[in-house]
Amino acid sequence: MLSLARKEMVFTRHKVGEPSLAVTPPRLGKLIKILPRACRLGGVSLLSPSMSGLGPKAILALEDGTIFEGQAFGASASVAGEVCFNTSMTGYQEILTDPSYKGQIITMTYPLIGNYGVNEQDVESYQTHASGFVVRELSPVVSNYRADSSLGDYMERNGIPGIEGIDTRALTKKLRVRGAMNGYLTTESNATAESALTKAKEWHGLVGVDYVKEVTHESAFAWDENDELSPAFRLPKGPGELDGRSQRDPMPAADIPIVAYDFGVKYNILRKLRQTGFAVTVVPADTPPAEALKHNPAGIFLSNGPGDPAAVTYAAEAVAALLKKGLPIFGICLGHQILSLAMGGKTSKLKFGHRGANQPVKDLESGRVEITSQNHGFTVETDSLPSDVAVNRINLNDQTVEGLRHKTKPVFCVQYHPEASPGPHDSSGMFGEFRQLIEKHG
Repeated sequence: MLSLARKEMVFTRHKVGEPSLAVTPPRLGKLIKILPRACRLGGVSLLSPSMSGLGPKAILALEDGTIFEGQAFGASASVAGEVCFNTSMTGYQEILTDPSYKGQIITMTYPLIGNYGVNEQDVESYQTHASGFVVRELSPVVSNYRADSSLGDYMERNGIPGIEGIDTRALTKKLRVRGAMNGYLTTESNATAESALTKAKEWHGLVGVDYVKEVTHESAFAWDENDELSPAFRLPKGPGELDGRSQRDPMPAADIPIVAYDFGVKYNILRKLRQTGFAVTVVPADTPPAEALKHNPAGIFLSNGPGDPAAVTYAAEAVAALLKKGLPIFGICLGHQILSLAMGGKTSKLKFGHRGANQPVKDLESGRVEITSQNHGFTVETDSLPSDVAVNRINLNDQTVEGLRHKTKPVFCVQYHPEASPGPHDSSGMFGEFRQLIEKHG
């Protein structure tokens, strides 16, 4: 949210050289009077630092010349990236730590973000990966018993700049009409709209760039051998379970070994695989097939990841070789696209992508419709697929490919995220389907 102490302040949206368009900031002055600034809960400040009303100005410039000016939060930094939007109401911590967002500045369409803070347990990777963050209003209050810090503090510690107080509806509409655009976000005091616009126009974009090599783990490792990270979180049941932060469901035995190719894997995918009874060995994205097979896997998993799938040629070549071995293979998101390339298909960039927790997908085999969590800017071209590959799921919004199944091999993949972190759990059974496929062909 914008300055509360200086209510006369109006932030603007305009193009360089054009008249400014006023955007009235949110008014939360009454809340400031009710909640004392020193109020704290569990060591976490209830008030966002930007509630002082003296926060610095932030600038978001789009390559088409549009300038959004708002209030800075998070880190003092400047970043270039693809400006996109996500329609999820929650899950901002998972979004910031999702490797698939490498090189992107994310706009949240939900108007109030940060109200439940950030905790140290729900991260999706070893570090944050998003370039920048755009919100209509940063919540002044952190209210959740699991919170360890505020969103603003978390972003500051991790070097992510944020802008709040802009008209995110106008920005989202522009991105839907014009498509995802290159942009430049700066929260540094010496920045100007003109310099930000120049930087936005100079950025190279996502097409043809291999971001996988920047996010994959550098060496192979066994995921959660001691079962400390994978048990599913649950709410306390009765007075005997007083610590609400540490309650977990029991785990099945890890009796099926698999290899997971890490193209930018989300940790909740690894958690779901372990909860399904897999013993998971994670290998870097550029691992040769022969090296992966040394782990004696019963199946191969291909993870999500960032950027243009056509730029990750080494991954498609490796998967093409693994297809000849007859092992069951399951791919998610970028893994779905790489598997498609390995089977002879092609990919292309979507206008503004699918990012959010409310994407409807129809299973063409059963007729069932699932509400899914998605995060991708590229898609598999239906007409490019060979005759032995069947499209078995489509997106009901734009009819794009959401799932494939090989007609003769134990191979399938989905474009969306069945682990849904964040998002609905309609598709969580996909991990069990992978296990059944391995047991059938084992």
